[in-house]
Amino acid sequence: MLNFLPEIFFLLIALSVLSALALLHPKTPLSFVQLHVGITLLPPLVALLALITSKETLIYGPWRLDSLSWLLALFVLTIGFIVQRYSVRYLLGDRSYRKYFALLTITTAADSGVWLSNDFRLLLVCWGITLLGLTLLIGLKKEWYVARNTAKQSGRMFALGWLTLLAAVIWVTQATGHWQMSHVLTKSSLAQLDSWEKTCINLLLIVAVVIPAAQWPFGRWLLDSTVAPTPVSAVMHAGLVNAGGIILTRFSPLFSGDMAQMVLLLLASVSVLTGTGMMLVHVDYKRQLVGSTMAQMGLMFIQCALGAYLAAIIHAVLHGLFKSTLFLQSGSVLHHHVEKSSGTNQPLSLLWTVSSGVLGLLVALGLWLSSPEEGYQLISAFTLGWSVSLAWIQLVASASGRIGRIAGFSILIGAAIVYHFVHAAFYGVLQNSIPQGTQPPASAAILFLLILLAGSAAGVWLARNRSSAAYAVIYLWLVRLGEPQNDLVESHPAYLTQSFDRGGHLR
Repeated sequence: MLNFLPEIFFLLIALSVLSALALLHPKTPLSFVQLHVGITLLPPLVALLALITSKETLIYGPWRLDSLSWLLALFVLTIGFIVQRYSVRYLLGDRSYRKYFALLTITTAADSGVWLSNDFRLLLVCWGITLLGLTLLIGLKKEWYVARNTAKQSGRMFALGWLTLLAAVIWVTQATGHWQMSHVLTKSSLAQLDSWEKTCINLLLIVAVVIPAAQWPFGRWLLDSTVAPTPVSAVMHAGLVNAGGIILTRFSPLFSGDMAQMVLLLLASVSVLTGTGMMLVHVDYKRQLVGSTMAQMGLMFIQCALGAYLAAIIHAVLHGLFKSTLFLQSGSVLHHHVEKSSGTNQPLSLLWTVSSGVLGLLVALGLWLSSPEEGYQLISAFTLGWSVSLAWIQLVASASGRIGRIAGFSILIGAAIVYHFVHAAFYGVLQNSIPQGTQPPASAAILFLLILLAGSAAGVWLARNRSSAAYAVIYLWLVRLGEPQNDLVESHPAYLTQSFDRGGHLR
């Protein structure tokens, strides 16, 4: 049976799409949605079985089936199933109820096809369907002009990204004489490209991937997409917003070692700083999550720019699962009654402050010395050491009493164990399907580290000098940067006052 897993998988994908199309028929009872959601669970189960049993890369017609392909298909389809299951009652009664499930199923099915494709023509078709499906999902409430305008704006950006990817693919395939990814991205095929051709193709790839990832200066569409239903925002992280790192990983034989890596590093660094700033200044919870996503995707691109493709894939998958969960739980962030603490926050003693710094430094040094020749390892060591230091302060040093510190220390140790096993599991699964990236000069990692340190220092200074003119200017600039445009906001949606007949048609 294991030999027939690809056939079973594609058969179940086709079955789920047919089930989605059946929902569009008005005579199909709404109770069929429950059965449809159950059908969408079957493809990720088969993908999981294929991931466990796959040992080597299999070229199956126009498909490339390896550990990375099956992992990404499992990731995309699992989030799609969870969001659909969540939406059964969440959107019940909505006029676009049937259309929503059909679009969501087709979008996630096409998205999984992108990562399973070996033929560039098939990849372009599947990616185009994915972007079109996402555009229609953003404009699902077409009777609301704000949603329509947002969908149009997003569609224009997606079209630009898709056309740029099309140009890059046509260039590289015409130069190498192949359409199959397994043939194009070999050393012999890439040797036919001049250095300037590689750089131009890679610059086109950068534009094609930073647009759906909402990186600077193309992040407006994601900020404005907050008008879409919350489950749509959640499903965007199923290989859609985070698709850039995955595409660059597939193109790594072409992208690695090129000067375009430095261009991506600079763009991503700006996105990390602006995304983090918008997350901190906005009060709209969904915009906070969007700012966080922009910063996280920037970090993912920095990993790609430094040749750490395995880390980028792990980041893309874990961030997608985490951020989708936050979007689905966004309704629980409103606290109608908050108990005020009667105590006062005591400043940390010198011993606890020094201990947190020493612990973070030891963790950072230990990680960096494990692979000091890798540029990304320096960045990883810095961020992990800083995270451990902050976690020590929050969980242990600031805890109340001995029991609180013991509990905090236990949580910290438990998180470290989970971190180790999760990364070890990903490494064991993906080490043979992700090529080793070419490390850029060490100066690239040092440059980003200096940018990160400068941004952090500036943030600390501004937080302590909130009455300064610089704080006011930067604060207002970040607020304005994340605000919606005038034609993409409406204080009193007029469509809510319109009346509909029993068939759901506007009177």
